Amino acid sequence: MTSVANSRTTVVRTGRGLSISGTRITLYDVMDYVTAGWPAHLIRDRLQLTDQQITDVMAYIEAHRAEVEREYQAVLQTAEENRRYWQERNQERFARIASSPPKPEHADARAKLQNYRRAGRVYIP
Repeated sequence: MTSVANSRTTVVRTGRGLSISGTRITLYDVMDYVTAGWPAHLIRDRLQLTDQQITDVMAYIEAHRAEVEREYQAVLQTAEENRRYWQERNQERFARIASSPPKPEHADARAKLQNYRRAGRVYIP
C-alpha cells in the first residue's frame, strides 16, 4: 500500500481544491464515484488514472476522510446552489422553448428520433 507521504505528491491543492497532480481531476470527482460505491479499479478506468494515482488518491482519502468529506459536501452544496440559480433564471426561457412549434428544417431529425424511440434505442424523457 502506498504511504500517505507518497499520496501528497499525487494529491495537490489547486485553485479548484484537492486535485490529482498533472490532471484537471479533483478528489471531489473521485468522491462522486466513491460515494456511489464504485470500486477503485473502475474509478481508475473511468477517470483514466494510473494504478499509482488511484492507489495514492484512495490512500489520501482514507487518511484524511473527515477533511475530504467536509470539502466534498461544500462542493456539492455550491453545485446545488448554482443549479438552482440557473434553473430559476432560465425557467421562462425553457418554458418558451418548450411551447414554441418545431422548426420545419428539423422535421427529418425529429422523425428519426421518433423512430429510435419507438424501437427502444434512445431514452429521452
